Amino acid sequence: MEHYPVFLNLQNRPVLVVGGGHVAERKIDNLLCTGSKLTIVAPRITDHLQSLVNEGKVLHQQREFIDSDLENTFLVVAATDSTPVNQHIATCCHQQNILVNVVDNAELCSYIVPSVVDRSPVTIAVSTGGASPVLARQLRMKLETMVPSSCGQLAAITEEFRDAVKARFESTEQRKKFWEHALKGPFAELVYAGQVQQARELLQQLLQQGDGESQLGEVYLVGAGPGDPDLLTFKALRLMQQADVMVYDRLVSKTILDMANRQAERIYVGKEKDNHAVPQDKINDLLVTLAKQGKRVLRLKGGDPFIFGRGGEEIETLAEQGVPFQVVPGVTAASGCASYAGIPLTHRDYAQSCSFATGHLKDGSINLNWDQLVQPNHTIVFYMGLTGISVISEQLQAHGMDKDTPAALVEQGTTRNQRVHIGTVANLPELVKTSGVRAPTLTIIGNVVKLHEKLHWYQPERHVAATEFSKNEPTK
Repeated sequence: MEHYPVFLNLQNRPVLVVGGGHVAERKIDNLLCTGSKLTIVAPRITDHLQSLVNEGKVLHQQREFIDSDLENTFLVVAATDSTPVNQHIATCCHQQNILVNVVDNAELCSYIVPSVVDRSPVTIAVSTGGASPVLARQLRMKLETMVPSSCGQLAAITEEFRDAVKARFESTEQRKKFWEHALKGPFAELVYAGQVQQARELLQQLLQQGDGESQLGEVYLVGAGPGDPDLLTFKALRLMQQADVMVYDRLVSKTILDMANRQAERIYVGKEKDNHAVPQDKINDLLVTLAKQGKRVLRLKGGDPFIFGRGGEEIETLAEQGVPFQVVPGVTAASGCASYAGIPLTHRDYAQSCSFATGHLKDGSINLNWDQLVQPNHTIVFYMGLTGISVISEQLQAHGMDKDTPAALVEQGTTRNQRVHIGTVANLPELVKTSGVRAPTLTIIGNVVKLHEKLHWYQPERHVAATEFSKNEPTK
């Protein structure tokens, strides 16, 4: 380890920045957050820095650097565009044991500035010792996705309770155990969900219990999106990686499952048409049972759990049983598949509204408000519609939809196996037969489908054989 990692308290300490250009500007903007007493030495400064001077946030000495500028200075940043000047400043600082950073010259620095994830009071610094600042920034960006934005608030609340915890537990080991249990359970999740008062109340209860362990677990109802793992939200990924048990559906890909906690118990409850591995009421009861065992339960569902995902039924049971839960929205199939197929669901020239409909109801029928669906300048997206595609095609035409209205079948949308089959509302049944399309497939009907040929940007690495049905050619 060539550099000793340390966090400096610069509150009310004198800091000198030599240079007034855009490089110095970036350094000063960061230093302003520390509460230091900033002085700029430079013949000229940027308009932004001048505004800071006018506001009284920094002092400006409008001249070249002189050695006496270092008197009573705690920390220095050399950010001029002159290499000899920067070298001279560094030499003077080293002689006087003053901390100095020379921008873009690690060899002259007595300290370097890391790439920072700021969740104050939580601060994470990443450094490559000046070897690769770009790599440090890339690592910081990865950390940004892993650390919740409210992590600082969590730290602030734990600080409020430090004295109470210290008074409650005699030994350091007991206090450590308490915080470990509290910070990996519902208390932390309540803070992350913005329910701060409830989090404080729960922490107080845990403190009274004396062990930090909650009797109840929690259920995370998480939308896994339409298939592409990159479409998962940051929150979804965080909860997936801390779950004790995972209850998942058929439409969740192995790639996404592998992103969850590898030690978590896995329970498959997938459902296909006329083949339910576990009935819905049993799934509801299973979530309750697992949570009451004190487990963190990940209920992972394809797409969005509240759009034809029956998530509402599951959390109704959880609420009735008093089980804590969180709901994490996912990118629904309509949005994801349409985007990856290059079909905007709305467009000023083609459609000003959009409807989502299911291709089969609870009893297996397709009893929809067809008149409401058949509207001008309107897009219809059917989920789970392959089996009933003939009924859909017939009913839409019977209620006034032009037989030549463009239609698309998006098979395994957003994945490497995506295929897009283009036809019309009239030949949809034939298109399903001849293309060999299989679930999961989304059906999009409306004039926006015309844009697919122009806008289909997503090209999986495998060869995509899109089946085209021209409305001017008879189907075979």
